[in-house]
Amino acid sequence: MAYRTSQIAGHETRSVSTNKVLRNTYMLLAMTLLFSAVTAGTAMAMGIGQMNIFVFLIGAYGLMFLVHKTANSAAGLLSIFAFTGFMGFTLGPMLSLYLSLPNGPQLVMTALGMTGATFIGLSAVALITRKDFSFLANFMIAGAIVLVLAMVVAMIFNITALALAVSAGFVLFSSAAILYQTSEIIHRAGETNYILATITLFVSIYNLFVSLLSILGFASND
Repeated sequence: MAYRTSQIAGHETRSVSTNKVLRNTYMLLAMTLLFSAVTAGTAMAMGIGQMNIFVFLIGAYGLMFLVHKTANSAAGLLSIFAFTGFMGFTLGPMLSLYLSLPNGPQLVMTALGMTGATFIGLSAVALITRKDFSFLANFMIAGAIVLVLAMVVAMIFNITALALAVSAGFVLFSSAAILYQTSEIIHRAGETNYILATITLFVSIYNLFVSLLSILGFASND
């Protein structure tokens, strides 16, 4: 009887901890997305041009590394806002380019709506079904390697069809990452750092939006 009571108490404790991490993650994710939108709007208002790819990669991966190094301290919050703000700022020139097209506003809003619907739908699947999606880890590692190599080839040789395939691949990869990260919070007692969970979800949403925007632009011949 005492053992059974202990089991119930342990389950309730884990449930409370999981709900707390989920709540903190979604609150921080909402704030970082809003901050990213503000910095994107700032870049558009300032008329900032497209950033050099190497500067972007150094800035993005450098700040991401900083987030992981400081995730267990108060500095982690400053780091994640620096990262998401930077990503939003670099997104500004791309949005300006699309919005300058005849049907640009429609493309941007469609991509934004599809991104939001996809995120909410996938999160709901993970939260409602409580299915363990940890099996996606190996798929994501292999997928990341293939996508990076394909992206480099598409950039070097300017292959439009391959670039479109990479965008489609990032849609699948980002969707898998959302399922995986949400599942990790639910099923892994060790996944208690909401800053690390937030950055994974933010990057997934960012890649999902950019990829959908690229696909929609290609489909409309823009």
